Amino acid sequence: MTVLRTPGGLSLRFRPRALAVGAGATLLAAGLGLLAVAGGDYPMTPADVLRTLTGGGTPAEEFIVGELRLPRLVTALLVGAALALAGAVFQSLVRNPLGSPDVLGFTQGASTGALVVVVLGGGSLALAGAAVASGLATGLLIYAIAWRRGVHGYRLILVGIGVSAILTGVNGYLLTRAPLMDAARAVLWLTGSLDGRGWVNAVPLLVVTGVLAPVVLAGCGPALRMIEMGDDTAAALGVPVRGLRLVLLAAAVLLVSFAAAAAGPVSFVALVAPHVARRLTRAPGPNLVPSMAVGAALLVGADLLAQRAFAGHQLPVGVVTGVIGGGYLVWLLAVQRRAGRL
Repeated sequence: MTVLRTPGGLSLRFRPRALAVGAGATLLAAGLGLLAVAGGDYPMTPADVLRTLTGGGTPAEEFIVGELRLPRLVTALLVGAALALAGAVFQSLVRNPLGSPDVLGFTQGASTGALVVVVLGGGSLALAGAAVASGLATGLLIYAIAWRRGVHGYRLILVGIGVSAILTGVNGYLLTRAPLMDAARAVLWLTGSLDGRGWVNAVPLLVVTGVLAPVVLAGCGPALRMIEMGDDTAAALGVPVRGLRLVLLAAAVLLVSFAAAAAGPVSFVALVAPHVARRLTRAPGPNLVPSMAVGAALLVGADLLAQRAFAGHQLPVGVVTGVIGGGYLVWLLAVQRRAGRL
């Protein structure tokens, strides 16, 4: 921990390694994003992309970069950062490394609303709105069921797993009731995809992340470290535990819901990114900023791999994150077992 004191008497505490990890992951995300924008059926060099972004490209290049490829990249960056931030918050609140939206049922809740719209024949905007509304409703339901003179971490996990199992069954039933073409579209959305994403998908998530991320990072981040030590300890240090937990849960659920509305329920990013950030920073605590940077780089890299892995065929990005995240989880469990922690 490094303390920087200003002439006015203020002090700024930061961990140099965490700052380096966040900066490195941000540069990695930018580099991967530049490669993603440059590639495609109309190939461009990174220099061409940078020239186009600064207003020096041809009309064709400006259309391809500004209207087709850049919105997809921005959506990937925002979805990765939002999911990683939400995952870090959940893991800190429940004090469990498996605490993530995928496990707690919030992702399945957002999927239920989207599938209802698919069955009813709604459009893309209705699907996104239903995903957000259903995700928020699921968060309220889980919180209400888990409430008993406060929300204990393990109780929240158990309730979330139960609700997730119920919603998974509901989602399966809804798929059987949808017309064949709509069901195929729904399955692609449920896998998690960035194909065809435009500014209409990126802008709402940009606004929500721009509002909620500063609240979580600046307003709640320091107190979240104290909550990790236990509710009693945090309360003794003057932290309003119940109110702060409610604010953080609401922010995390909103981030997950809007991320799902933008790209579908992309799996494992919220679970893996905070773990990777923690291992890279070698620091306790939520590691919120490094987690966001790692999440953004992870999703952009997964999308780049999804576009280039098989010539002439693009994979949904959720397939790649599922393979990477599942492999990482198996490796982590194996390491923990060898270390005698399992």
